[in-house]
This record gives sequence, structure tokens and C-alpha cells, in this order.
Amino acid sequence: MRITFYGGAKLVTGANYLLEDKDFLALVDCGLFQGSRFCEDLNYEPFPYEPKNIKYVFITHSHIDHTGRLPKLYKEGFRGKVFSTRPIRDILEHALPDSLNHLKREAEEQNREPIYSFEDVGSVIKLFETFDYDQKTDLGNGKYFILHDAGHILGSSIIEFGWSGGRILFSGDLGNPPTPLLRPTEYIEGVDYVVVESAYGNRIHENRDERKEILKTTIEETIKRGGVLMIPSFAMERTQELLFELNEMVENKRIPFIPIFIDSPLAIKLTEVYKKHEAYFNKEASYLIDSGDDIFKFPGLYFTSSVEESKSINEVNSPKIIIAGSGMSQGGRILHHERRYLSDPNSTILFVGYQAKGSLGRKILDGEKEVKIFGESILIKCKIKAIGGYSAHADQPGLVRWVKKASIGEKLKKVFIVQGEEIAMEALSEKLKDEISGLETVIPSIGDDFDL
Repeated sequence: MRITFYGGAKLVTGANYLLEDKDFLALVDCGLFQGSRFCEDLNYEPFPYEPKNIKYVFITHSHIDHTGRLPKLYKEGFRGKVFSTRPIRDILEHALPDSLNHLKREAEEQNREPIYSFEDVGSVIKLFETFDYDQKTDLGNGKYFILHDAGHILGSSIIEFGWSGGRILFSGDLGNPPTPLLRPTEYIEGVDYVVVESAYGNRIHENRDERKEILKTTIEETIKRGGVLMIPSFAMERTQELLFELNEMVENKRIPFIPIFIDSPLAIKLTEVYKKHEAYFNKEASYLIDSGDDIFKFPGLYFTSSVEESKSINEVNSPKIIIAGSGMSQGGRILHHERRYLSDPNSTILFVGYQAKGSLGRKILDGEKEVKIFGESILIKCKIKAIGGYSAHADQPGLVRWVKKASIGEKLKKVFIVQGEEIAMEALSEKLKDEISGLETVIPSIGDDFDL
């Protein structure tokens, strides 16, 4: 068996890994490159393998940096099967068209054709076959796969792939337990190889109580100043987790009553998907639901789907909270609110997720004094806050703990470190070698291949 790294290698985004053995070709993830013009250009390049020869695509989770080139794969000839959990498929029915809308706008600005069409999106969705966690599926000739719960976002999976010569784990993105909604990440022991993400490979998150207290304090301070709290939020998981936390604060009067707007059509649609898949929730969330609490609905919460509803938020007096996409401020409605309130010293922008290098969110977080939004220069005078503990990614201790579990049985031959900035990858590599005696770690570049 051979593995080749065609994305997510010395990059956070674009996850795309090829497994091949004789006449067997399969991909793990087929993500969009995001975060800079260089990444956008990579999306236009032809695949370095023949899409029509790919038999299977295993999907770890529904974030676009892991799935966003699936329709392009179809457009260029793929007609095999896509394997995932049911929530991943249901999310992508909404997330891929939404992503294409953004891609079309970018293409128009650059006088390019979009990399795929809505027809390609609909066609590739029809190729999905869905599976439950821990269900072993035989692929013939000694090969099999199992989806394990990654605890990252709804339906997210660790891919276990086995063949006659060994077993390999693909972490996808690992979760940051305990989370408000999901069950914790599964541990799998005694494997031969691991491909592990490293987004926070050099970081340690706040614990859950600390992150909730920071959120509460940030809300109270912004209210006291009479400002607007802007939260750029990923439409899936982060928005739903925030709703869960805000629901508790509002219902128990832990924060003053102010209007809270979810200004993201995609987040609103995905919240409905979450309601369909309550079986994937943890015991705490399930208990609240069973007790009759609608964890995604509480006084003062408004969902603004239409453009007119979104614009009407401007007419509501401050203080108020606006949660809008996109999570890295690379597009979406959050840009309109940032253009309006970034220059207001009474307002706050709160980052609750990873900000990729080159993204607008990262520029703001890194302290730039002025940014361009819709071609307009905007001075940044508002307060800037970040809560790492709301990240859906495992931090360094979480990643090390997961790999150490995989090494039980002393079979682990090699760990491939992917999906991170190089400083994070190198820090994780050194920490793993310190913790696991004799471990070989590799930080592959795009195009690197290895015999397993």
C-alpha cells in the first residue's frame, strides 16, 4: 500500500490523501485550499491523479477544506462511491452549494470560470453511501474501513483503513472535548500508521469553564460600553455550540437580556440538520432535549435568513450580539458588520475558531490597524478577543494523548503530521518524539509518497 499527500501537507487546508495498491485507488478527503490567493490558485489546478480511476472517497467531516473539491472531482470524471456518516452527507447538501456561491463571486472578481457547477454538486451528493460509527465494512481483497467518532463536528469521523499488510488511521480533525454537544473523540489502539492533524499542535486551550467565563465576561463588558459584539463563526458546530452556551446563560439570567442575531442562512439551515441528528449528541445535551428544552431557541434570539432581515439588524439599537459567517471573515455577512463596527471603540470582535494565515480574521487577530473590506479601508478601533477553548480542534495535549493511545501495542511505525502551519507541525513532532520512545514522525510536502 502506498500513500501520497496531495493536500494538507505543510498547509492547514486542502486535505487530500491518495491510497493505492495495484488496481485499488482511494482518497481520504478532497478539500478546498483556503486562506490566500495562492490557495485559490491551487484549486484551479488539475488533480495529480486520474479522477475516473478513483474507486472510493472516504470523508472525515464536512468542513469545506476537507470536502470542497468533491464536485470538481466529479466534474473531472470521478464516478465511484463516497463514504461518510449520514450527518456529513446532510450537511454537505447545504454547505457545498453555499461554498460554490462564494467561489462564483471570487471567480467573477478574477474573470475566471468557477471550478465546478451546481449540477456537479448535486451529482456528487448522489454518490454518497452513509455508515454508522464503528461499523466495519469489507472492501474485498483483505481491505476494510471503519468510521470512528472524531468528536470534532456533527458526524465527523476518524477513518480506520485496513489491508492485509496493516492498519492506518486518518484523524481528520480531532475534537476538543468536553464539548457542549458532541461525544468525546474515540481512541483506537494498536495501529501501524497514523496521519494526524496539527492545527493547534503548538497550543494549549483554555478549559471549558474558562472559555464559558471569557464569553460571559466579553458579553458583559461590551454591553457596559453599549457596543456590538461581533462573532465571526463557522456555520457548523461553532454556531450551534455558541447557541447551546447562550441558551444556558439567558435562561439562567447569567447575562443581561439583549438581542442576539444569527445572521447566516447556512448556519440556520445547518441548525435544522443538527436537530435531525440528536442521536449523535452527548448525554448532557440529550438530557436537556429529553427534558423539553429547545437548546437552539431562547428569548431574544433571532434568525435572520433573508437579506432584508440581515439589513434590519442595523436598525436595532446597541448593545447587541451578531453571530455571522464566515468564521475567518473571508466572506459572508460578517463582513458587512465588520465594515460597520470594527472602527467603533465600544464594540468587540470575538474570534472563537482557527484563523488561517492570510485570512482577514487572522490579520485582525494579529493586530493590523487597518484592513480592506469591499475595497474600503477600515480602521480597527474595536476591542479584539479570542477564545481558543471554543476551537473544535484538539490542542497539543489532546493530539499527543490520541497518538499515544494509537501507539499501544508497540506496532506504530510512523506518524505523518499534516493540516497545520509548519511551526505547529514541528512543535507537535518534537513533543510526540519526546513522549513516545523511538517514534518516527514525518512532515510531508505536497506530492510526497510513502510505502506502507
